[in-house]
Amino acid sequence: MFDSLTLVFRLQFCSDSEDLFADYDSFLEDSSLLAKLDDAEQNERQRATDQLDGKHDEVLTDSILDAIGTRNLWRTYRPASCSSNRKSETRRRGVDCRTDIKPRRRLTRRRRSVADQLKRTMIGNAVVPAGVSRTAALKETVVSEEMSVAVQAMETVSTETPDLGPFYGLPTRVKDLMMDLRGISSLYDWQQTCLNLDCVQQRKNLIYSLPTSGGKTLVAEILILRELLCRKKDCLFILPYISLVQEKVRGLASFGLELDFMVEEYAGSKGRFPPVKRRNKKSVYVATIEKAHSLVNSLIDTSRLEDLGLLVVDELHMLGDGSRGAVIEMTLAKIQFMSKTTQIIGMSATLGNIRDLQTFLRVELKEFVKVNDTIYEVDPKEENCFKFSRLLSFKYSSSMQKMDPDHIIALVTEVIPTHSCLVFCPTKKNSENVAQMICRYLKEEFLQHQEADKAMLLRDLKDGGNGSVCPVLSRTVPYGRRLLEEAYSRGTLCLLTCTSTLAAGINLPARRVILRSPYVASDFLKRSQYKQMVGRAGRAGIDSVGESILILQDKDRSTAKSLVCAPMENCYSNLMMDDGKGILSLILSLVGLNIASSLQQLQDFLRWTLLFVQQQHLCVHKSLTEVLQQSLDFLKDKDLITAELDGSNLKVTRLGKATYKGSVDLTLSDLLYKDLSKGLEGLLLNSYLHLVYLVTPYDLVPQCRPDWMVYFRQFTLLSAAEQKMSAAVGVPESFVARKAAGQTVKKSVDQTVVTRMYLALVLFWVLKEADLWSVSERFCLNRGFVQTLLIGLSWSKCWFVVGFLQELEELWPFRALLTELTRRLSYCVAGVMEVSGWNLWNFWNPKHGSIDGSFSFVSVVFQMLLNEKAAALQEEVDDLLTNLQTFLSSEALRGFLLLLLFH
Repeated sequence: MFDSLTLVFRLQFCSDSEDLFADYDSFLEDSSLLAKLDDAEQNERQRATDQLDGKHDEVLTDSILDAIGTRNLWRTYRPASCSSNRKSETRRRGVDCRTDIKPRRRLTRRRRSVADQLKRTMIGNAVVPAGVSRTAALKETVVSEEMSVAVQAMETVSTETPDLGPFYGLPTRVKDLMMDLRGISSLYDWQQTCLNLDCVQQRKNLIYSLPTSGGKTLVAEILILRELLCRKKDCLFILPYISLVQEKVRGLASFGLELDFMVEEYAGSKGRFPPVKRRNKKSVYVATIEKAHSLVNSLIDTSRLEDLGLLVVDELHMLGDGSRGAVIEMTLAKIQFMSKTTQIIGMSATLGNIRDLQTFLRVELKEFVKVNDTIYEVDPKEENCFKFSRLLSFKYSSSMQKMDPDHIIALVTEVIPTHSCLVFCPTKKNSENVAQMICRYLKEEFLQHQEADKAMLLRDLKDGGNGSVCPVLSRTVPYGRRLLEEAYSRGTLCLLTCTSTLAAGINLPARRVILRSPYVASDFLKRSQYKQMVGRAGRAGIDSVGESILILQDKDRSTAKSLVCAPMENCYSNLMMDDGKGILSLILSLVGLNIASSLQQLQDFLRWTLLFVQQQHLCVHKSLTEVLQQSLDFLKDKDLITAELDGSNLKVTRLGKATYKGSVDLTLSDLLYKDLSKGLEGLLLNSYLHLVYLVTPYDLVPQCRPDWMVYFRQFTLLSAAEQKMSAAVGVPESFVARKAAGQTVKKSVDQTVVTRMYLALVLFWVLKEADLWSVSERFCLNRGFVQTLLIGLSWSKCWFVVGFLQELEELWPFRALLTELTRRLSYCVAGVMEVSGWNLWNFWNPKHGSIDGSFSFVSVVFQMLLNEKAAALQEEVDDLLTNLQTFLSSEALRGFLLLLLFH
């Protein structure tokens, strides 16, 4: 108990700058106060005895507390009510002490007063607020007043009023941060109009469509800040790719530190379900599509969806993108159905059937096409859609003409190195070839552009790759630096050759965007893909002009007209795609979350989906009711749900609950359960191979054809226990040896199991070597495939399996094992960690003479992590104090004090 008292003193009597935990290994280890109390009480007893012998009558004081140096602190921080009580009590005790009583009774009263003083001190300290510096208090007061004004303005302002408060309903501090962190001093006219729309002020759902370079994300961020600071609600920001989530977390982290809210990443292996519920801080969850769906499910499951005030969906056009579009639709439908207070904001650059808002932009984007040596401007008003612009003039040698018939070098050198340029290529291999071709014929002056920075990058890449580096990078890096967006923004990197994935993968704007071909692999570009690529040019707030050039052959000229001038494709629901996997997953989660328990309730929910709106177009051969009934029958056959004979009282089974909570493909959940159960019978614990095999994704099997000689060589390198495990799952050494020798295998073997084991061997070697280059060479596989296997699918599949296991008690041993495997896969093992550590060292290494600009971001990340840890500790301390106050007011305390006094 007295150790708890020590904690209370330390928490309440400290300044803003004091290190609260400086001298403690834990909260309950300091015994110095107890020692001081014992010494002081002994001294007081001796002094009291001496005074009694001398027949001195004195007023009893708080001498014991004075001896340990707490009297002044108590007087400084005691609430007024407690102070007045103390004065009256002191006067009363003073009168009592002047009466003629026996010495023994006086000593007892003196000891009792010490116990009473301790009790009062404990109770007083438990309710005294922590000390706050005057500067911090004034700052907090100003911000709070501005927020109060903003909230009042939001509640009372009329729809005609263009300004809601100091800064669109936010404190002026936000405007200052926009300038300091983003360099944004004012908004575009269309952004101001959007923020002042009646539907925004009335918190109605909103969709707005703008070209990629329009600056539409800023509107969403302002609305997020308004929700966090003024309405005190959490927000969810959904982005399609992990790289975009990480970029957005970086962008919001500084605002979170300054404005005191949390920025939480839900991508890859990161994220907690349900999220931490904080008393004093609100959070913005930045999540990928799949993680956002799981997050919303967890909020519904814990009855916390009302805490979510705003949902923002970027790239809303991905509603029409296969299975991921179905997940977006499920997420939005659940929020609309379950929460009437959550506002939804959707934004996209490529939504069809929405008016073009290009006139609002202040960034001029011009589109061109190149045919032979002629460049045409795209003009829909022209009869042929193309208007002559200019002839391309660049002196080419005969060798250059053969190597570069499309004049890419000429187009590139018109803008670099003064401005940046992106070259989109149809394939990854073509991207590598174009990069090497450009570098071969560039002049010496380009090589000297920021040469020192490029040389440092090359050294870092070699150090991170254990002395080796990509052969393409070793020849192209001297002409530009990649990977770091900050370096690209500074102009160190001025040219990128890439595939279409980069168009939506990360924010890398350019003055000029060149499309090497109107194809992605062998498929002709879609209108939405084309707009995503050209939208990289002339980003709002970064550049004032942007232009795109599409290189065409004569045979593609007519087809390209519809590409550059046709209206945007419409967006359709994907719940019925892939044999109705989307609607099956939706029904399973609705029943599992107790949102629906009958066919009628399911029909009521579907009215909130895009599928219901488009049912006449998508449900041609059978009605939506028939689709629902067939889906229910399928789920019953899979033993994922149960129902009464009349179809009522729908409930999920344990396997069904594990399936939707783990976001596992429900068509494969029974197979996964069977594999895990079988693996538990003979689980190999002295190697990661067995665990890796269990989480190797089924859907990559069709994309891989094993090289049997490589398979056999790697198989022979396994230990005896690992080979025995392989035989147990269905891949014996004899089978691999016969296939490597080209012999016919009479015994039937499951080819899916054989290929999964081959992929598991690839991942197993990545875990052992942590070098994608050597592993790809070892297995004669494309490095991109190995990277996709490791980063894109395997650790995410591992995370799904961990969620799957939470509801299956019989498979409990896998939980801790797969959690550790997930951590190793998500960090790409030691290799990535080593590169990260080396880069951090280079940021602040004194021998470099200056601190890299990226260090500021690293500092922000560290501060965010520290704040999150501090918030968790504060929550723990608050719980301790709450429990302590409960104890102090309980009968148990009275009994304890009585026991203390009698002993």
